[in-house]
Amino acid sequence: MKRGEGVYLFDESDRRYLDFAAGIAVNSLGHGHPAIVKALKEQADQLWHCSNYYRNEPLMRFSEQLVAQSEHLKSVFFCSSGVEAVEAGIKFIRKYFHATDKPERRRIITFEGAFHGRSIAALSAGGEGAFRDGYAPFLDGFDRVAFNDLSAVEAAITSETAAIMIEPVQGEGGVRPATPEFLQGLRHLCDRHGLLLFFDEVQCGYGRLGTLFAHTHFEVKPDIVSMAKGIGGGFPLGATMVTAEVATALTPGSHGSTYGSNPLAMAVGEAVLNEMLADGFMTHIQAMGAALTNAFQEIADEFPQEITAIRGIGLMIGLEVTQDARELAARLRDNGLLVAPAFGNVLRILPPLILQAEHIDEAALYLRRTIKGGQP
Repeated sequence: MKRGEGVYLFDESDRRYLDFAAGIAVNSLGHGHPAIVKALKEQADQLWHCSNYYRNEPLMRFSEQLVAQSEHLKSVFFCSSGVEAVEAGIKFIRKYFHATDKPERRRIITFEGAFHGRSIAALSAGGEGAFRDGYAPFLDGFDRVAFNDLSAVEAAITSETAAIMIEPVQGEGGVRPATPEFLQGLRHLCDRHGLLLFFDEVQCGYGRLGTLFAHTHFEVKPDIVSMAKGIGGGFPLGATMVTAEVATALTPGSHGSTYGSNPLAMAVGEAVLNEMLADGFMTHIQAMGAALTNAFQEIADEFPQEITAIRGIGLMIGLEVTQDARELAARLRDNGLLVAPAFGNVLRILPPLILQAEHIDEAALYLRRTIKGGQP
């Protein structure tokens, strides 16, 4: 690939592709969005980096604006990637219980099918998959149970349990949403047993479901939320937000990041957030998500032997297919449509949040043509 414009990528021969993978949910505002480009260029003329011993103006503006969007998350730590944001959340859990004189509470309940990143701790927390092959032994401290099974979660809670960690919508696991009742049940279990609830929203958050935070869609208030991917619109950026209660345990020097709060990243993050907070942006995502799902459902009804299930929320959609998903994704690419395969023979559809109705029509054309065996 050589360049990008809006919802399209172009390769070295200048062939155009409709990008419905969006860098795996990263290019939330598409490619080359003018507001992001402007913010990056202006900040590049001022300050690229300084130690996080010091504040900088983009950091203060962005952090204050982001925290203001939440009813209950009152502090934010910035880093450079999703796995760093997840690692921060895991550390914050342990630090909190150490600070509250409960150091024996160190175990975290996680879920089958989960993917939290590629560090050793994140792999240890996640479910089974090829991404774990060859990296054993994994870290102790994680108890994995069935997804969407509240009784299994309750049975796994012990006197050493500290938290429950979950993707509200599993991404790599095959675009599997948790039910609202399940997530609300997790909140009740945490309240009853004195546990922390940790939402990994790296892939499903930041507008992807039609709300800025994924937990808002489910009407659940977690204690810790990790974010990345769409938060920087393509610039490396991650964040971990916590409640005021959790933040009390995070004293100066207890955690840090060399590139966290980098002025370039903060300027871009602020620009992305401003676009997402514009009037009608989230309702546009909801409308486009419904339209895209309907378009794919028509194709599934036409080819039930090829597409066996459609699931997802907003602009995070999974098509369960009978063909090998990776081979089908390669054929779609040859026909001009980029998607991201996932576990369970699923095509993940993660378009830029700025897509329009004509892009949905174009994607449906490519998908129908590919299923029929047509060529470009």
